[in-house]
Amino acid sequence: MKSAYELAMERLAKSEPAEKPLNAEQKARLAEIDRVYKGKRAEREIFLKQQLDAALGDQKFDDADKIRKQIASEKARLDEERDEEKERVRRAK
Repeated sequence: MKSAYELAMERLAKSEPAEKPLNAEQKARLAEIDRVYKGKRAEREIFLKQQLDAALGDQKFDDADKIRKQIASEKARLDEERDEEKERVRRAK
């Protein structure tokens, strides 16, 4: 006998359309997107960490906290952009 969870998962699988496999061009594009966004993220981190080091060196702790928050928000923004772009590639025919 199947559990309620297994039955629910089967119904869910039937209601969702099956994902089509990615072709070689899509896989290459997804890898390129990862590479580009990894570079963008590293570039922003380096720039902001330089500012953070300068703020800490000058003992501007409020500015350092703002820069830390900016680093976190930049990472999240770039990750979101990357994921959106990858999803567009996956949905393309």
